[in-house]
Amino acid sequence: MTKTLSKEEIRAMDEEKIDEQILAIKKILFEFRMKQATKQSFKPHILKIYKRQLAQIMTIQHEKFQ
Repeated sequence: MTKTLSKEEIRAMDEEKIDEQILAIKKILFEFRMKQATKQSFKPHILKIYKRQLAQIMTIQHEKFQ
C-alpha cells in the first residue's frame, strides 16, 4: 500500500509522478473491490482514505495541467 500524501507533496510532483500515483491508487481500489466481491476481509475505512486521496490528486492534476 502506498502512503497517503499531503496536498503540498502532491503539488510538488510533476505530471509523470502524479499519473503514477493515480494508477497505483486505482490498482489498490480495484483490489479492494475484488476482495469485497469475493467476500474476503478488508478494512472499509482504508477504502475511504484511498478514494479521498485519489480525488485530491485528480483535482490538483486538473488545476495544474489544465
